[in-house]
Amino acid sequence: MVVKSVLIGVAVLGLVGVVVLTVVGAHWYVWRRLVRDTTAAGTRARRVGTAIMLAGPLLLLGTTVAELASAPFVIVRIIAWPGYLWGALFVYLLLALAIGEPIRLLALRRFDEGRAVREPDSRADIASESALVAVRESPSRVGSAPEPPVGVCLASEAPGGPGFVPASPIGSGSESAVESDGVHESLVGGGSGPESSAGGGFAAGTELAPRTSPDTAAPAESSPARLPRRVFVSRVMGGAAVAAAATTVGVGAYGVLNGPSVMRVAVPLAKLPRGADGFRIAVVSDVHLGPILGRGFAERVVRTINDTLPDLIAVVGDLVDGSVEHLRSAVEPLAGLRARHGAFFVTGNHEYFSGAEQWVEHVQELGMHLLANARTELPGFDLAGVNDVQGERTGQGPDFGKALGDRDRARAAVLLAHQPVLIDDAVAHGVDLQLSGHTHGGQLWPGNYLAGLANPTVAGLERYGDTQLYVSRGAGAWGPPVRVGAPSDITVVELVSLRA
Repeated sequence: MVVKSVLIGVAVLGLVGVVVLTVVGAHWYVWRRLVRDTTAAGTRARRVGTAIMLAGPLLLLGTTVAELASAPFVIVRIIAWPGYLWGALFVYLLLALAIGEPIRLLALRRFDEGRAVREPDSRADIASESALVAVRESPSRVGSAPEPPVGVCLASEAPGGPGFVPASPIGSGSESAVESDGVHESLVGGGSGPESSAGGGFAAGTELAPRTSPDTAAPAESSPARLPRRVFVSRVMGGAAVAAAATTVGVGAYGVLNGPSVMRVAVPLAKLPRGADGFRIAVVSDVHLGPILGRGFAERVVRTINDTLPDLIAVVGDLVDGSVEHLRSAVEPLAGLRARHGAFFVTGNHEYFSGAEQWVEHVQELGMHLLANARTELPGFDLAGVNDVQGERTGQGPDFGKALGDRDRARAAVLLAHQPVLIDDAVAHGVDLQLSGHTHGGQLWPGNYLAGLANPTVAGLERYGDTQLYVSRGAGAWGPPVRVGAPSDITVVELVSLRA
């Protein structure tokens, strides 16, 4: 038993280590592409970019730790916004950079290929120039006069008389030798004119232009420094990634803060009597009132629900992220929910993170009916509710026998259960329709694929044997107040009688 516990502990630590290394490695990759590859070492831009890349994950980690440690609520609210938003932004920065990586590599490869083509050409030009200089500096035939030193001028009016060759200082090094221009062609032996053939010397009256070297030449007009191609490509790709990620997060945040939309789904039930045909249930899940979504958001949710004129309101868990003490004002608007048969509530996993006992009491004070492994009879069908799976840790988990064990199976049954994974128990107990939430529809694409690994249905209506399961994407958001590819919703489920 002890060995098994040790092995489990080691496995958990190993998993945590892998996760930490993965997160750190991902942040290093984003820093390298957005900061190191686009800025020079020691510059202000490098320092600012590095500071942002360090502050973002620290704020996200600080928010998580502060919530787990029950830090003062005002502190949690201050750091939650930038911390959680960084989490969403980082996800899409990483995705954008990863998608753009092949384009970046292709652009750099073409640049390297173009440079490889240009460099041999320039080397060939240098070799040709060197060969030409060597030919010009060597006598073309025996008996020709040697070439005067570099920088010497011949002139018939020279101070020492005809043929006088004044000495002149020359630049040092082979690079100051000969420039390949037309004037120097007449300086070497082998010329075709009569002057050149007579003794191989220089014609009288010929003046030789001084030869210049790179050291003595006049400086060329300076040109502005060009941005290195690799830095240019990195800045273009980095800027595109930042723009795409920021736009995605901005649009996703606006969708959440603007409030949920309304979806309408018709669900036929074989056992539903004709008198209950058209019964409307407003399903709301995962509101997640807390440090980010507060009283104003709750008011929008209540207004949206009431505008649908439902016959019944089903709140299927994860209403809050925080204690009753901190969120009493935020949840107060929920007392204004209106439906002909009232509002019913079942716990979600986050209620057990926030003090479930206090919340189940408080929601009843707000006018909601609690269905804690319980059932009530409504005209035309039975409405049942079970606690969330998280409640098993405190002995308050789902109890299907208590909620559905002694009911009349000839009547249609609608079950409220926060997590879709309870569908197998619902099928076993003859439930006709289960209403759930929990998944958020994935909330942040591609999170829907991850949610699909742990849930039978991520969003929408599906059939399992004789039981149908509807999963709402939820009205709010957990963590970052952002949704991408999974817009928030409140669903009006209309029950349809096949007998009608």
